[in-house]
Amino acid sequence: MKYEDLEKRIQREKEHLVVVNFWATTCAPCVKELPHFMEINNEYSGNAKFKMFLVSLDRLADKERVLKFIKNKNITAEVILLDDIKRMNTWIPKFEKEWDGNIPVTLFYKNGEKIKFNDGEMSKEELKKTITENLQ
Repeated sequence: MKYEDLEKRIQREKEHLVVVNFWATTCAPCVKELPHFMEINNEYSGNAKFKMFLVSLDRLADKERVLKFIKNKNITAEVILLDDIKRMNTWIPKFEKEWDGNIPVTLFYKNGEKIKFNDGEMSKEELKKTITENLQ
C-alpha cells in the first residue's frame, strides 16, 4: 500500500478510534511492544468504535518474512505493508511534523482527526489509558 492509500483508509474510519502503529520486524523496540498491542486489540476487538492498524515499514522484498512473523507472533490486528519507503521524507511529516522517522511510532485518530502522537515504545498501560480516555 502507498501512503495515499493508507491516509484514505484512516480517513474512512471516522466513526472509530483508530490506533496506527508504525513498526518493522527488524526493530527490537517494535517487536517488544507488539504483544501489548495484541492484548489491547483482542480486548477491544468486539468494540464497534475501535480499529487498530499495524503498519509495517519492512521492505516489500521482505514480505514473506513479514507474513511468517505475523503468523509466528499470532498477530490479530490488521497489518498493512507500507510499500513507500523511498518517499518517507514526503509522507512522514504529513502524519506528524515532530516525527523524525524513527520507529516505533503510534498515532491515535478520533473522528478522522489526529489526537495523539507517541514517539517511541509505548507501555501497555499508556496504550490502554489513551484508548480508554478517547473511546466514548
